[in-house]
Amino acid sequence: QVQLVESGGGLVQAGGSLRLSCAASGRIFSNYVMGWFRQPPGKEREFAAAISRGGSNTYYADSVKGRFTISRDNAKNTVYLQMNSLKPEDTTVYYCAADLSTVVRTTSVTFDYWGQGTQVTVSS
Repeated sequence: QVQLVESGGGLVQAGGSLRLSCAASGRIFSNYVMGWFRQPPGKEREFAAAISRGGSNTYYADSVKGRFTISRDNAKNTVYLQMNSLKPEDTTVYYCAADLSTVVRTTSVTFDYWGQGTQVTVSS
């Protein structure tokens, strides 16, 4: 079992930045591929970013590529999502997720554990 707790969400103006953090506890953090997903109101949960177990490989949705950066610190059992040049359409709840896999996958159904989510609101 892995417990995930997100933090860092909030209200920011368009063009601003936020850094989300996700602290993990339980099993060995470095055994998990980590991802960030988001779920706009009335829509399905969508992939935003993922990072391999060692942190050397990262993947992004086209909608966030060039603006968001995912990183991890395995010594601190934490994964981050640095979000720059935020847009109003980035407004939604962001979820951290863990996948016990040797390869990075970007579909939500493959992730085994989820955090409770953190709200990001970008005002225009």
